[in-house]
Amino acid sequence: MDKFIVSARKYRPQTFDTVVGQSHITTTLKNAIKNNQLAHAFLFCGPRGVGKTTCARILAKTINCENLQPDGEACDTCASCKSFNSGASLNIHELDAASNNSVDDIRALVEQVRFAPQAGKYKVYIVDEVHMLSASAFNAFLKTLEEPPSYAIFILATTEKHKILPTILSRCQIFDFKRITNNDTVEHLEDITQKEDIKTEKAALQVIAQKSEGCMRDALSILDKIVSFTNGTVTYQNTLEHLNVLDHDYYFKLLDLLQQQDLAGAMLLYDEINKKGFEGDMVLNGFAEFIRNLLVCKDPKALSLLDIVEGMQSKYNEVATKTGLSYLVSALNLISESEINYRMARNKRLQVEMTLIKLNFLQQAIELSMDGGTVVKKKRVDGPVAYRVKTINPLAAKPPATVTKTETPAAKLYVQENAAPAKTIPAFPQHVPGKIEPAQKLVIETPVIKMPAPAPGIKSKTSLLDGLRQKYSPEYHIEEVKEAEALVMEKLKLLWLQYADKMDEQQKHSSANSFKLAKLSIEAENFFTVTVNAITQQRFIEQEKMMLADFIQQAFNNRSISFKVLVTEAEKETLPPHLALNSRERFDRIAEKYPLVRELKDKLRLEIDYK
Repeated sequence: MDKFIVSARKYRPQTFDTVVGQSHITTTLKNAIKNNQLAHAFLFCGPRGVGKTTCARILAKTINCENLQPDGEACDTCASCKSFNSGASLNIHELDAASNNSVDDIRALVEQVRFAPQAGKYKVYIVDEVHMLSASAFNAFLKTLEEPPSYAIFILATTEKHKILPTILSRCQIFDFKRITNNDTVEHLEDITQKEDIKTEKAALQVIAQKSEGCMRDALSILDKIVSFTNGTVTYQNTLEHLNVLDHDYYFKLLDLLQQQDLAGAMLLYDEINKKGFEGDMVLNGFAEFIRNLLVCKDPKALSLLDIVEGMQSKYNEVATKTGLSYLVSALNLISESEINYRMARNKRLQVEMTLIKLNFLQQAIELSMDGGTVVKKKRVDGPVAYRVKTINPLAAKPPATVTKTETPAAKLYVQENAAPAKTIPAFPQHVPGKIEPAQKLVIETPVIKMPAPAPGIKSKTSLLDGLRQKYSPEYHIEEVKEAEALVMEKLKLLWLQYADKMDEQQKHSSANSFKLAKLSIEAENFFTVTVNAITQQRFIEQEKMMLADFIQQAFNNRSISFKVLVTEAEKETLPPHLALNSRERFDRIAEKYPLVRELKDKLRLEIDYK
């Protein structure tokens, strides 16, 4: 029994022409070989399984070929090509940086570079998964990568370009590999199945290409599994069964039930899908992709974006014409939100069922929001909105009262001359069982305030304040607002000393001494300065600033008075020199005194946050 070799290894490309989906890179490399314009370092980056390592090996094989073809391909017949095909070439060295990522491994590689090739023109070093190298290993590799010997060529391959240091990127020619399209994958799989005499359906190969997501290695691995599962016959149905992919017929049926608002049928269909082993997130994801494909079918210009198996285009177009655009967009939005909430939901099945319930009544909600076939947008009302009010009739009419109007130059006072009749308010009688008593009346007397009438023919010259005093003086104490006073040095010093004595009474002797030693100076009508000799004295006064300002403002009846505490210049110059330095200057002084601190910062590549 022959040893089985997986298709990914058996049909690995051996020439540039057999590389699938990377013509922009293979053409560049062939032209560089023909024109003898090879760089000393290459960086191949891109997704997994798209041919990075394969292209690196083909490049290493081609540049050492003894009989290079006119089109830039290797001859495959010379001694160098045969030794490469058998894996015995001494000019090609491969290093897996994922498991050999230390400084010692890179130093061993650099030591090998010093030796010239025994046969052939170039020694090629292929470093796979180069992003796994440590920072120190990258640094040890920099000098050799920048100025290697004329016979050395480095080819680095990685799937995570952003993890590589910029100093490495600047020393390499960078080639970005792209994902392999579904059409290219299907064509390559058809070639392999023909060579292996495997019966396949094109729809099954399209499903495999979609499942591989642009990775040729995954596509070949999936094909090997399905061939083993089906014993050499790959059909659309057994491919769906093996890959655990939901058939599109379920989505067509589910959409039809939801548009008919058949909630029971939709729930039963989801129960059938769930019993087949499909999780809720797979159903939501597949249904979202199905709705997306229907949206693409709405516009003929976007048909190239349609990602479905062959033979289903007509059915998608038919369903897309019957389904409204607003329904598809709203449904896609609902499903996307449900996919986000699905991960956090405790009851996964209920989350999917709630989404189906919303989709079931979505068409009804859209129809309610339509007016004449167009969507009604909410309008913002900036003006006042009228509303209906109901007049409430009073329980009883108020008796008229005679009011005499007396006018004065300063104000208008209305004085009631005749007493108003007593108001009667029915009181709640004490209830006696078996006896009904008439309602009693509580009498409330309204006091009347009388003002002395002026003499006939003489106008009243009473001011508003005097009138208020005559009217309310028995009940209220009315006084005039005092005018604000400007700062006066004598009064200010007296108040300052009084506050200092108050500090002594509160056992705050240090603060009291600071107040007594301070010098006052009036700078404006409402502003004065306080000068002290020490920072500590300034702090003692600043602690009492709010209470002190309120005390002075009340004394002068002036709320706009303010002050500022200053320290003499002599005291400011006595500050220690290290306190006057900022954080950067302090670090420079420490590094100057202790050089190891700066060396530690540079080795660890620390960034200091200077504040």
